[in-house]
Amino acid sequence: MPQEDILAVKREKLATLQKEGRDPFRTTKYDVTHHAQEIRDSFDSLEGQTVRVAGRMMFKRKMGKASFCNCLDRSGKIQIYVARDSVGEAAYDDFKKYMDVGDIVGVEGEVFRTQAGEISVHAKTLTLLSKALKPLPEKFHGLTDTDTRYRQRYVDLIMNEEVRETFEKRSRIIKEIRNFLDGRDFIEVETPMLVTNAGGAAARPFETHFNALNEDMKLRISLELYLKRLIVGGMERVYEIGRVFRNEGVDTRHNPEFTLMELYQAYTDYYGMMELTESMFRYLAEKVCGSTKFTYNGIEIDFGKPFERMTMNECIKKYADVDFDQVADDEAAKALAREHKIEFEDFHKKGDIVNLFFEAYCEEKLIQPTFIMDHPIEISPLTKKKPDDPSKVERFELFINTWEMCNAYSELNDPIDQRERFAAQDALAAAGDEEANHTDEDFLNALEIGMPPTGGIGYGVDRLVMLLTDSPAIRDVLFFPTLKSISN
Repeated sequence: MPQEDILAVKREKLATLQKEGRDPFRTTKYDVTHHAQEIRDSFDSLEGQTVRVAGRMMFKRKMGKASFCNCLDRSGKIQIYVARDSVGEAAYDDFKKYMDVGDIVGVEGEVFRTQAGEISVHAKTLTLLSKALKPLPEKFHGLTDTDTRYRQRYVDLIMNEEVRETFEKRSRIIKEIRNFLDGRDFIEVETPMLVTNAGGAAARPFETHFNALNEDMKLRISLELYLKRLIVGGMERVYEIGRVFRNEGVDTRHNPEFTLMELYQAYTDYYGMMELTESMFRYLAEKVCGSTKFTYNGIEIDFGKPFERMTMNECIKKYADVDFDQVADDEAAKALAREHKIEFEDFHKKGDIVNLFFEAYCEEKLIQPTFIMDHPIEISPLTKKKPDDPSKVERFELFINTWEMCNAYSELNDPIDQRERFAAQDALAAAGDEEANHTDEDFLNALEIGMPPTGGIGYGVDRLVMLLTDSPAIRDVLFFPTLKSISN
C-alpha cells in the first residue's frame, strides 16, 4: 500500500474512535505492574498471576478466534495472546480493526507459557493508549540509514535493541563514576554554562548576547576555572559532570556539545590523578563490562595491567627518533618540523612543535592504556612547572585506542606565574590564535586569596562510553548528536 494511503487509513481509524467517544489520546494513565524482563525472570512465581503491562505493539498476527501480538517496553518484548473468548467479541473486533503495529497498548492478563514454550500474557483486557499516525520502518529491514537513525533517535530506539542497550550502558557508566567518586569523598557540584570568559581549554567558544545585561556572553568550553574557585573556597574534593560547548568540527570523536567530567582534589598532584584514573577506569570496566578486559573494534583492551607511563619526549623519541631534549630553541624545532614535513604557524614555539610531532608520530601507536606525561609549558597555560625543568609542566594525558581519554595537571596555584601565562595567551590571541585563553581577573583574584596544591583532571565521558560499549562514533553514544539542519 502506498505511504499516503497508510497514513490516511491510520487517521481514519483515529477519527472513527474519536467520533465514538473512544479517543485514545484522552487516556491519562495506565497502572503498570510488571515489565517484560521481570515477567521472564520471575516466571515461576508469576505463572497464573494477573499482571498489567504496557508498551508499543511491534508485531501482530490476526487469526480466527485467537491472535498474537507483542508488546515492547523499556526492558524488551513480551508476547500477548489475545483470544475472543477471553476479551469478548467486541474487544476482539476492536483489536483486529483499530490496534496496529506501532500503537501504544495496555494489557491486563495472566502469565502463562505457550505450547511452543514462550512466556506470554493471556489478555483479559486491552486498552489503546496512543494511536501511532505514522508507520514504523518495515520490520525485516528495520532502521539502518545512519542519518535517519541520528535524526529520529526515537525511532532508532524502538527498532534497534542494541541502541537501547548502549544508552542504558551509558547511564550505568555515569552512575558508577559517581559511585566511585562518592566512595573517595568527592562532592558533586554545578557551575555556570553561560560565562563572560570561556577559559580552561584551547578551543573556540560559541558566543551569544545576554539582552537583560546588554553583555556578550559565551558558552563554557570547560569546567576548570570555576571548580578551582571552589578549591580556593576550601571544598577540597569536587567534581562536575556536564555539557560543554566548542565551536569546532564534527567527526567520529568530536561533537560541538559533549559531556565532560572534571574533578579537583586538594593536597595531591598529577601522580595522584594517575592513581585515581587508573583505579576508576579499572573499576568501571569491572562494573559495566564484567571484566578488566574488553574488546573494541576487534582489539582486546586490558585495564587489568598497570597502565604504561612515558614522557611526551620519550614517546616522540621512540616513534619518530627525534630527541627534543637535545633541541636547543624554537628555530631548531621549526627546522626539524620542516625536515619532517610537519606544518606549523609562525607564532608556534618549540613546545608547540613538540606537540605537533607527538600528534603526527605517536597518537596512532597508543592502543593499550598509556599515560603521556610532562608536556611543554607552551601548550599548558594552567599547569604547574616541573621543578627540575621549567620548560615542561606536571601534566599527563591518558591515551587508549589512539584516543586522548583525559587530561590532568598538577594545578598552577601561583597567581604571579598564572598572570604571566595568561599574558602569553593574550598575545597568542592577538596574533590570531582563536583557541587561546584570555586573562581571567576574577580567577587570578581567587588564586591570590590562596589555592592549596591541587591535582585536577578532565575526562571526555562520551569517548569513555564509546570505548566501553564498542561504539564506532560519538554520535552513537549521544541521544541527539549535532546535525546540519534539513528542510522539513
